[in-house]
Amino acid sequence: MQESNGVAAEHTLSIENKRRVVATGIEGVREFSPEKMTLTIAGGRITIGGSGMKITAFSKQTGAFSATGSIISVKYSGGEGLKKRLLK
Repeated sequence: MQESNGVAAEHTLSIENKRRVVATGIEGVREFSPEKMTLTIAGGRITIGGSGMKITAFSKQTGAFSATGSIISVKYSGGEGLKKRLLK
């Protein structure tokens, strides 16, 4: 995922019944445990909290990611550009 003209590449994040996370545009998995995972996206990070979480698929080439478990929280952090786009 590359930035062009200062705008971060797009991503998607979907949570299904608080038991499954499916995402695109993921550049990497920065941290992972059954209680917390931190994913890297262009311009920032997504931290997902929960319990019993397991990564079921990740492709660095395509940016596709999925995980299962009990999802409790999602937090975005990172560059100011990400915050501005989320709060539009």
